[in-house]
Formats: sequence, C-alpha cells, structure tokens
Amino acid sequence: MNSATVRNLLVRGMLAGLAAGLLALVVAYFLGEPSVDSAIGFEEAHASGHDHEIELVSRSLQSTAGLATGVLIYGIAFGGIAALGFCFALGRVGRFSPRATALLLSGSALLAVYVVPFLKYPANPPSVGDPDTIGKRTTLYFLMMVLSVLLAIAAVILGKRLAPRLGTWYATIAAVAAFAVAIGLAYAFLPTFNEVPEHFPATLLWRFRISALAIQATLWVGFGLVFGELAERMLNPKPAAAPSGRSVPATH
Repeated sequence: MNSATVRNLLVRGMLAGLAAGLLALVVAYFLGEPSVDSAIGFEEAHASGHDHEIELVSRSLQSTAGLATGVLIYGIAFGGIAALGFCFALGRVGRFSPRATALLLSGSALLAVYVVPFLKYPANPPSVGDPDTIGKRTTLYFLMMVLSVLLAIAAVILGKRLAPRLGTWYATIAAVAAFAVAIGLAYAFLPTFNEVPEHFPATLLWRFRISALAIQATLWVGFGLVFGELAERMLNPKPAAAPSGRSVPATH
C-alpha cells in the first residue's frame, strides 16, 4: 500500500471518527449525563458542609461544550489511529473486503481495548471510589488494556499458525480459547477494588456503567460502518455506468 493511499485512508479515518463521535455524543448526552447528574446529587447530599468545593467550570458547561469537545477530539484521534491499523490489517487477517475488514477491526478493538478492561475495572460515576487509590486504579486499568491488546494480537498470530494444520474453524476456536484463558488468569491475579459507598443506589451504578459501555460501542461500531463504507468506495470503486439513451451499434 503506497503512501498516497495510506494518507487518503488516514483522512477518511479521521472523518469517520468525527462522524462516530457525533453519534457517541448523542448517546453520552441523553444516556450518560442523567446518570452523572444523579451521582453528583448523591455525592452532594452525603457530603458535609466543608466538603463542598468551588466549581471552576460549571456543570452545564461540562455537560455540553466540554462533553462535545472531549468526545469529538477523541473520535478524530482514535479514527486516525484505527485507520492506520486498517492499513496494516487489510489483506493480512483474511480475504475480507475493505468494508468487512473495517467492521472486524473495530469490533475486535472494542473488545480488546475497552470491553475486556471494563469487565475487570468498570467505570465508576462521581462519588464512587477512594481518591487515595485513583492513581493505582488508573495504572491497573491501563495495564489491563495493554495486556488485552497484546494477548489479542498473540491470539491472531496463533490462529494463523494453527490454520494450516487444524483448518480455519478449529484454529479460530483454539485461538479464542487461548485468549479467554489468558484473560481469565489476568483477572485472577490482578487486584480488584470494591469502593462503592454502602448506600449508593445499585440501579444508578448499573445505569452509569451500561451507558459508558453504550457510548464506546456506538463510537467503535459507528466508526467501523462509516469508515468501512468510505474505504470500500476508495479501494474498490464501482465502474462508471454507460450513458443512457445511447445504443451500441450492432456488428455483423
């Protein structure tokens, strides 16, 4: 793949990331922000008078302009990175079309980059978690994410090496099983945290975590669909249709 093609795919990846970010922004505003507001209300109701701090940025600004800026910039950045990953993966993970490769890549990335770490260290709303352990929790979360990505890459390599002997189907099953076992061991050995306040509503915690998962799923799946379509049209353009109303002269 030449540099001009990579550059064009990079631009399309960033545009697809922007489009996916807009979709994720809608989900975050209507599904995620109400849970954040409820969690903040719980925190304020259970805080003592001297625990209140002056807001440097108002909550209304955080939930509108701040949210939009963060989600859209993240969408553009991750879209560019994912496009570069697509350039490397195209043709190396199987004989898939650009559209199918983009969707497969985004789904795999969603699983490895977000879902697997999320199941070990799920997102917490405001008022959940000890401030003294935030550094440790953040480090362990990123460690789990790096492990998940590396193990996913190792599973792909294992599957490709086993395919000639076992066939594609059984090689894929073996690779997925090996990935699951390795992730299970990581879950077992890495420390866990249980810092949810005693009277924090379980329903609110559940809604917040589901909304966080929905935002990421919208972002990654939306990117896969939009970028896949853009990449397909660029790499496999349809032939121009013959002008209508003109007949082809018959040969004798």
